[in-house]
Amino acid sequence: MIIKTFLLALVLTMLTLSASFAATESIDGDRFSVSLGIFLTDRDTDTRLDGAIVDGTQIDLESDLGLDASYNVFRIDGYYRFNDRHRFDFSVFDMSRGSSKHIDRDMQWGERLFVIDTRVETDFDLIIYKAAYTYSFMQREKGSLGATIGLHIVDTKVSLAEQNLGRAEVAHITAPLPVIGLRGNYEFADRWTFRASGEIFFIEFDHIRGSLVDLYAVLDFAVRESVSVGFGYNSVVINMDVSKGGFRGSLDWRYSGGLLFLKFDF
Repeated sequence: MIIKTFLLALVLTMLTLSASFAATESIDGDRFSVSLGIFLTDRDTDTRLDGAIVDGTQIDLESDLGLDASYNVFRIDGYYRFNDRHRFDFSVFDMSRGSSKHIDRDMQWGERLFVIDTRVETDFDLIIYKAAYTYSFMQREKGSLGATIGLHIVDTKVSLAEQNLGRAEVAHITAPLPVIGLRGNYEFADRWTFRASGEIFFIEFDHIRGSLVDLYAVLDFAVRESVSVGFGYNSVVINMDVSKGGFRGSLDWRYSGGLLFLKFDF
């Protein structure tokens, strides 16, 4: 269902932008752009850490361990344009959280068994880095549409510890997930620009299986020639099964939410 939705969104975006572009080519004068904003996230995280001889418990970090499902984080997005058709996009934001809760069922996490009514301290460190190269194969007066290839880097560490004992069982993984997709923008009215991108990733190789779908759409309003305010939406779904290295288990993770930002063009 997620993949069908992603493909439909890409097709609709391509058709909409293609139909709206003027027939003559144009050059966007902005060479560098950076957006500083707040990401109003809603999250749902299921994970499992297996031991050497025992399978771990599938744990919902929000409902089982009390991590906040809704949380606001600072976010940086931007791009550098090499020339008319080539640009480099980037994003970075920290979505780390922590909690302390008496659990209401037994949980096997790696080599440790946390029994019911134990007070468990949870630290979920998570930093997202996104980098992508875009080639604009369609460049028009009102906008552009391009193909993108890049990396969606997930640096995550999950630590569970008993409050009284202080011993922690830690799982850590840094996953550079290669993505491909489409990226476009369209100036549909004076001072108003619509920007959207869709990226997708699949892998089934050696000890790793996974998928990622990243959908992004925003509206910019130019308050000055080089300054815009904007709002939008970003949705990401990640599914991973790993059986090698410091993380042996699964991570099924979804985050989505609104974006409020200031955009500076140079």
